[in-house]
Amino acid sequence: MAIREVLKMGDPRLLAPARPVEEFDSPELTQLIVDMHDTMRALNGAGLAAPQIGVGLQVVIFEVAANPRYPDAENVPFTVLINPVLTALSDVMEEGWEGCLSVPGMRGLVPRHAALRYQGFDAAGKPIDRSVNGFHARVVQHEADHLRGILYPMRIRDLRYFGFTDTLFPGQTLLDD
Repeated sequence: MAIREVLKMGDPRLLAPARPVEEFDSPELTQLIVDMHDTMRALNGAGLAAPQIGVGLQVVIFEVAANPRYPDAENVPFTVLINPVLTALSDVMEEGWEGCLSVPGMRGLVPRHAALRYQGFDAAGKPIDRSVNGFHARVVQHEADHLRGILYPMRIRDLRYFGFTDTLFPGQTLLDD
């Protein structure tokens, strides 16, 4: 088990575009995914992108199981998504509260496509092609943004809806993405 340090907003490595993975099913990729999974779980995250732990590769993971901190979120299966391509399925946008392990203790109201198709590969190089909506779509977009050097505060339209979690939601314990 290797829990890696998560880079915080302000670190220039979070702003750099990630490189595509060229070699699948390698010991290095397997170890990266194990480390990402251990780190995400240890920090109670819903997702993690490789650049968040200082690795500039197009690798994201995400998973949401029944969780009292996300009472309205549907389950999202554990997914390793490599070299993702996202395609919006409509122009409909939804605003939702997001957090991030790289922006700890804060939340913001972020617009995202309500439905999208994502394509890419798993760790073995097998194709993934899913169409999703709701919270699943939000998590995928959030994590894929990290691969382009975009943090969720950059997408907030109105900064009145960005602040510290304990101030915005007093008495609630919320999970970071």
